[in-house]
Amino acid sequence: MLAWTVYDFGFKDKASSTPDDTSTPSEEKTTEASKSEDETKDEDSNEKDGKAMVEVGLEKGNIAPDFELETLDGETVSLSDFRGKRVMLNFWATWCPPCRAEMPDMQKFHENKDVVILAVNLTGERDSRKNVTEFVDDYGITFRILMDEDLSVSYLYQIQPIPTSYLIDSNGVIHNKAFGAINYELMVQEFEKMQ
Repeated sequence: MLAWTVYDFGFKDKASSTPDDTSTPSEEKTTEASKSEDETKDEDSNEKDGKAMVEVGLEKGNIAPDFELETLDGETVSLSDFRGKRVMLNFWATWCPPCRAEMPDMQKFHENKDVVILAVNLTGERDSRKNVTEFVDDYGITFRILMDEDLSVSYLYQIQPIPTSYLIDSNGVIHNKAFGAINYELMVQEFEKMQ
């Protein structure tokens, strides 16, 4: 079972990313990590009032791209709804053995830590709402399950292996990314490093 468990908290260089350019205009925007309504952007600099501009993207230190999806319960949520909280954004499917293996640890993490878990199900791949509902009931999952029925968010985040988890700090900045199933201890360790 450990043969398929891979922890990769590193990041690929832009040069090593896939040749298929799936970036969207929202990934190319820049935003400030802390921004008040009356501040204006300084066109000649990457700093404004001593605050560094942070690019929206998929790399460590980027603002995580915002999106909106419907939960399994029918509620519409966006990633930005959780600004101010630490977020574990997990991409998974019911048919994926490593995804199934990490779910009990994710549930424990959700119950014991002050963290939001958004589990994006790749519904459009091979799952159905019925399968996901049965899975959630069987595993006793109480965190939010988001349904990516057209795979638009999976494409936005360039998800290839699953599970993939983005660890996002309270400012919406990507702290780290994990490829493969991660266990409870590693979840705690990484989240304790974040603000």
